Amino acid sequence: MLKVGLVGVGGISGAHIPGWENMKEAELVAICDIRPERMDKYTNYRKYTDFDEMLDKEEIDILDICLPTYLHVDFAVKAMEKGINVICEKPISLKEDDVKRAYDTAEANNVKFMIAQVLRFWPEYEFVKSCYETGKYGKLLSGVMSRLGSMPKWSFDDWMRDVNRSGLVPYDLHIHDLDFVVWAFGKPNNDTMRRAKKENQDYIAGIYDYDDFFIMVESLWCASSDFKFKSGFRFQFEDALLEYNDAKLTIYEAKGETVMFNVSDGKSMGDIGLPSTNAYENEIEYFMNCVLENKPADKVKPQELSDVINILKKF
Repeated sequence: MLKVGLVGVGGISGAHIPGWENMKEAELVAICDIRPERMDKYTNYRKYTDFDEMLDKEEIDILDICLPTYLHVDFAVKAMEKGINVICEKPISLKEDDVKRAYDTAEANNVKFMIAQVLRFWPEYEFVKSCYETGKYGKLLSGVMSRLGSMPKWSFDDWMRDVNRSGLVPYDLHIHDLDFVVWAFGKPNNDTMRRAKKENQDYIAGIYDYDDFFIMVESLWCASSDFKFKSGFRFQFEDALLEYNDAKLTIYEAKGETVMFNVSDGKSMGDIGLPSTNAYENEIEYFMNCVLENKPADKVKPQELSDVINILKKF
């Protein structure tokens, strides 16, 4: 049974902690946050407000990092130098040099390291990639992806609205879809960026060109807190249009058939066969199995992370 520690009991930990609780071959034993009140509701784990103390007192096999962006690699390196495998929330960092620093440390200490780019484990997004690779619906012609929400005002010490600590919309929102684009289709040949930014709002759009198609990705922090988060995509293939909206993937086939899959109720029709699943749990299970089976955690590759950061620098 693998022993797991988690540091950073903020918003995203609410997806990671239940994921670990559902793993049969791993046990979350300790959590850490400098705010003790954040850990009050968790009664099954040992609690620490000092990260070094947790590393000294606990014998853990995997560390899950759910900290703010600017802390990711420093904490990962410290754990890996103690022989601990590390899964870390996205993004790896605002600096490309940190990619090499993290992966070099993992190699030197013979441990696994992975950035949790969750869309790579999201069934609907995985399905788009498989359609592209297999030619299921012919050639890909175009794509539109969006990730839109309100300006975050809830983060600890307001770090998310600090460009030097979060990188703002490019590294908080746009990175999700851009990472998928690079993973599914490779590094773009060319890119075109547009940005509309004020103190309390931020919108960016990127057009990523390939030989035979292009992908447009838009991301937004809206000024109004009443604006509800939404994300989705539309991919145009020769023989079908794939649209993901309101947690529903719909395939509009050129021959006239419409196939739907609703991830919220797990019901599927047609021949897609997508499972009802939790992508955060999927990425955790994948990394756990890589550790158990001593396999490379290479569904997320360092070169892809570097490519994404180099594109985001242009915004």
